[in-house]
Formats: sequence, C-alpha cells, structure tokens
Amino acid sequence: MRVRRVRLKFAGGVDVLFADRSVGLEWLLGVAERGTPYPVVVYGPEGCGKTAFLRQAMAVLEDAGYEVVYFNPLGEAREVLRYTPSIEGLVREVLRGLPQPYQALADAVLTLAGELLRRLRRPRLALLVDDVFQAVGLGRAEAYVKSLLNLIEYPPGDYDRIVVIVASSEGVTRARIGRHRWATMLMMWNMGRGGFRELYEQLP
Repeated sequence: MRVRRVRLKFAGGVDVLFADRSVGLEWLLGVAERGTPYPVVVYGPEGCGKTAFLRQAMAVLEDAGYEVVYFNPLGEAREVLRYTPSIEGLVREVLRGLPQPYQALADAVLTLAGELLRRLRRPRLALLVDDVFQAVGLGRAEAYVKSLLNLIEYPPGDYDRIVVIVASSEGVTRARIGRHRWATMLMMWNMGRGGFRELYEQLP
C-alpha cells in the first residue's frame, strides 16, 4: 500500500514531506489492519520525530478508514486538538463549555473517545496522544494509561477496530507503566543517515 506522506513545518517555516521511518510506517500499516490490544506508548528523546510520526500516523489511519483524534497539549493553540473532519460536529458538542487547562482537556479527550465509541456505529477509532504525561503530571501517567486501556477492553459501545498510541519523551514513567503491563512500550530514536539525507534534500 502506498503511504500518503504529510507535509510538516520545519525550521524557518519551510514545509517538508514526512521523511524516513520506513519501518515505522510498515508497523503503522499492520496496526491499521489489526488495531491495538493495549495502548502503545512510544518513548524517545526530545526532537527525534515523535510528533511528526503521530501526524503521519493520522494520515495513514484516516486512509485506512479510521476516525482519528490527535491530542497534543504542548503544541501550538491550533495544533492541540486535530480530528477527522467527519466527526467535527460530535467533537464540538462533547467539548463545548469544558475548561481549557491542559489536564482538564486531557481528561475531556478520554470522554470524547468514549462518546465516539458510544454514538458511532461500530467505528474504526484511533486516538493519538502526544506528550500528555507532562500535561497531566507524572503522578497521573499510570492512571491515564489505565484509562486508555479501559477504552479498549471495556468500551461504552461496539467498535470494529481501535488504535491507541501515546508518545512521550518523559522516560521517568517507563518503569511505572511497564510494571503494570497496561501498555506495549516501543522506543523511537533519531533518524539514520539515509533518512537525514532524504530530509536534507528537501531544504532550500
């Protein structure tokens, strides 16, 4: 399957196409086919490309027929919450009037995912959450992942497939989350030489 590469803002406002990550893209295509039985928590150093990867994941999953909600509490105002256009009305209804502090909005995203599962007819739903542990506080990281697992295991409505991916550079939470076996944990590192050249050749 040919993957639609998204355009991303790079340094100096230059637009570039998503580069490299062929292994990650193959993994995403497999995830789109089967869903995730547990939340997938992707750890990696700051600046390694986790946010770009989630933005690309949004395109891959939408093309596979998923309704996608992407939440990045530490992003620019217009980038905090993105979603598939077809669910805009429901998103606005659920979030209307809710307080905007990051922690409250992080909880509202869980509520939103639950409402989508309850109201849509056997949807394919993807929830992509970026750097949420810093927003809700490290002490709540475990409970947040458990809430994501509950969405998968005890959904408020039937679904066809569900994908839950969380990205974080906050490594302190790895041992806490890992001890519960509530999530699948993967590591992401900086791109290799070939991927760097692919990116470099797009720059003026």
